[in-house]
Amino acid sequence: MREVPLVELHRRYGGSLGEFGGWLTSFDFRDPVAEHLAVRKAVAFFDVSHMGRFVLRGGRVLDFLQRLFAKDLSKVGEGYMSGPVLLLNEDAGMIDDVMLYRVREDLWYAVVNAPRISRDFEWLSSWRGRLGFSDVEIEDVTGSTTLIAIQGPKALEVVEGLGVKEAGSLRILQFVENVEVLGGRATLVSRSGWTGEEVRSHGFEIWAPVELGWRIFEKLVELGVRPAGLIARDILRLEAGYLLSGVDFNESTNPIEARYWMAFDLDKQGYVGYEKLEARYREGVERVRVGLRFKKGVRVVPRHGDPIVVGGTEVGHVTSGTYSTYLERAIAMGYVSSRYAYIGGTVHVNCRGKLYEAKIVEPPFI
Repeated sequence: MREVPLVELHRRYGGSLGEFGGWLTSFDFRDPVAEHLAVRKAVAFFDVSHMGRFVLRGGRVLDFLQRLFAKDLSKVGEGYMSGPVLLLNEDAGMIDDVMLYRVREDLWYAVVNAPRISRDFEWLSSWRGRLGFSDVEIEDVTGSTTLIAIQGPKALEVVEGLGVKEAGSLRILQFVENVEVLGGRATLVSRSGWTGEEVRSHGFEIWAPVELGWRIFEKLVELGVRPAGLIARDILRLEAGYLLSGVDFNESTNPIEARYWMAFDLDKQGYVGYEKLEARYREGVERVRVGLRFKKGVRVVPRHGDPIVVGGTEVGHVTSGTYSTYLERAIAMGYVSSRYAYIGGTVHVNCRGKLYEAKIVEPPFI
């Protein structure tokens, strides 16, 4: 198990440490409910350095990425992110959803999910040779860098307080490179996140060398910004309807049944997995991902694997669930037989032997 580079600061400020995706990091900082609400109502920050960070260089790197990813990256302007973007296997199974950053045509950055760092790196490296792109360089810089996400309605105020003058002019998914922050140089600052706040222009992420990341973490605490852990982050991403790699999808899941439309382009061809994906779309799928909204005030936490039931018949299962104090209700995502996937329809979820009514809805929940 690896430790996030700033793990000593997690310990200093009360982080409850645990393992996620092969990394030792904080699940909370003593109060996940307060951390969650701070993001929705004010501001909090996350050390998400457990996520993988790659640098891809070379004159043909864009052509290489176009052959591996299921979205047309030629549409991405310099200084903008494209994401999430799906990396598929030959059978159209989802290896990972990746955030890609176009610095220049010959220089791209990637942020990948923590449990998939080795798998993604090996997959990209393998196909680099198989497709004849040996001139493309792929570097894993996860261990030498940090990634800090500042999220919430007051995030801009905080980021400007760190000295990032460009923050207010950034559009959603736009970034600036080589930014001066607290007397150091951050690799990039982007208007982005994974909590839903970035959609409202309330989210920023800072990718920086470890020493600078340390100073940013301490400065944020000094400014009164609450650190937050993975429990709050999971509730936030579920409220926003975002899928979690390895939980809401894996390599046996295809993007059609996951209804992950934002992460691939149906009309793009020629990438690994395209033929099987096109066949899945043409032939139809037996199950689809849906959102589940429980009655307000019913305090239950749906868990991964909980059966979804219609008329006494099991028709699917929950993949992610939580109780949202912000929404004052339980919410979940899961897969149901496509013949029962009626938006607005009612199902029941078996949570530890008791049935709870839920409505099938279209995420996001906020």
